[in-house]
Amino acid sequence: MQLMMRGKTWHLRRRVPARFASVEPRREVWVSLKTDSRQQAAKKAPAVWDSLVAGWEAQLAGRSEDGVARLEVAKAIAASHGLSYKPARDLEDLPLEELLARVEVLQRRDGTVNTVAAPAVLGTVEAPSMTVSEALAEYWALTPDRIRGKSADQKRRWGNPRKKSIRNFIDVVGDRPIAALTRADFLDFRSWWLERIAEENLTPNSANKDLIHLADVLRTVDELKGLDLDLPLHKLTLKEGDKAERIPFSDSWIREKLLADGALAGMNDEARAILVGMINTGYRPSEAAGLTADRIRLDHEVPHLVIAADETRQIKNKTSRREIPLTGVSLEVFRAFPSGFPRYREKPASLSGTVNSYLRENGLMESDQHVMYSLRHSFEDRMLRGRIDERIRRELMGHSLGRQKYGQGGGLAFKAGELARIAIEGAFP
Repeated sequence: MQLMMRGKTWHLRRRVPARFASVEPRREVWVSLKTDSRQQAAKKAPAVWDSLVAGWEAQLAGRSEDGVARLEVAKAIAASHGLSYKPARDLEDLPLEELLARVEVLQRRDGTVNTVAAPAVLGTVEAPSMTVSEALAEYWALTPDRIRGKSADQKRRWGNPRKKSIRNFIDVVGDRPIAALTRADFLDFRSWWLERIAEENLTPNSANKDLIHLADVLRTVDELKGLDLDLPLHKLTLKEGDKAERIPFSDSWIREKLLADGALAGMNDEARAILVGMINTGYRPSEAAGLTADRIRLDHEVPHLVIAADETRQIKNKTSRREIPLTGVSLEVFRAFPSGFPRYREKPASLSGTVNSYLRENGLMESDQHVMYSLRHSFEDRMLRGRIDERIRRELMGHSLGRQKYGQGGGLAFKAGELARIAIEGAFP
């Protein structure tokens, strides 16, 4: 292994072993060690050579079909030509002379082009197709320094919040390739947290911990694996005021947009039913997901839902236990789904992500601040405008009355009559 000075920079110069001739057409490589210190160059050279050999070995073994290995090979090949690997999109910003220098590297003395090195030099190697769950596995391997010196309990308490954030994100968005994640995916996760905050009376800090840990995992893997991804993770955390931000859909939007013929046709049947069922009930999405046939009482004198805990599911608090009369288009929904929604019974977290993503992609959100949960607030506003008594409103929403309750609040039939006055009618689409 020789160290040679070119200009003011030390280079590694070494012959390419004959066994790599099929994947490396050069007989000899010169690699910049990016230092003018011979001592530093001597320290760097063995690792640089090992990286080159690993890249050639990967090509011989066919491992370059794997996304991560393929990118590592590309980096090694680019380094062997004295270049750093850059994705093609970044090459567009280089000065013309630097871009031309890369092209000249590929020109052999006999006038042919080095096609083996071209993808590495010109940045056309595809980013690895690593899923979110695979990224978490990589994260553990990449960050042993962060748990060095911690006790077993400290390691557990450090790791669990990161596992939780990834699990929650996958429940909402799915275990997708991280290179395919869009801004809408991260906004859907943020919207899911906004709904949880409203449902469970949490603070924005609960959401922010998840969002920060998610960003840490994905950014760390992106940076340390050199994936060069453009992850749209900016401005996701919540302010304290975000907890109260709930903008209802207007009645006209519900009738003319959400219930328009074919507007929701691309959504899966159960998600569409839960969304439309919310219009005249104001239930929480998780409450709808947990409904079973015995809680959907269509054969009663007053068709209604029973929101209650059972041996497998808790509800927010004791005031959330209630009966909600079915009226208008919401009654039509449950006539079509008398046994509930098994698809979401065990995975309610994925529901709001599915609905929010569909509404956003199809121009059905009334504003950027609207989410699925906004229908619950539309229902409450409609009751207020209809001058329905505060006690009935609170009971139907599952809110505390704030004082001792007497009587039955007029009974189920009376509540059904009140809701019928303000119900939005329509056929279940």
